[in-house]
Amino acid sequence: MAQSGHRTPHRRTPGKTASQNNPALKDADLYDTLRSKGMSKEKAARISNAHANPHLHPSEKGGKAPRYEEWTKHALYRHAQEIGIDGRSGMTKPQLIKALRRH
Repeated sequence: MAQSGHRTPHRRTPGKTASQNNPALKDADLYDTLRSKGMSKEKAARISNAHANPHLHPSEKGGKAPRYEEWTKHALYRHAQEIGIDGRSGMTKPQLIKALRRH
């Protein structure tokens, strides 16, 4: 019977960082660079994995959705709620934009 709350620890390869041992990360070096620049784990993983996939062309994407400044505060709030930004209920529109861009 499995015990709840207990996970099997990851086995690390000596001389590698935790991110380099994570098979879900396709470009561990880029991930580490992005994390050192202050990006969240989730955002750094999304960017590094997209960058490693030649079919995604992340640098060529963008420009299709309107800038956050064009969104209503309510739409920004709903988006922040969807991705789990804490403290969103007391944020102003500029604060919501900043939080969404940091996520």
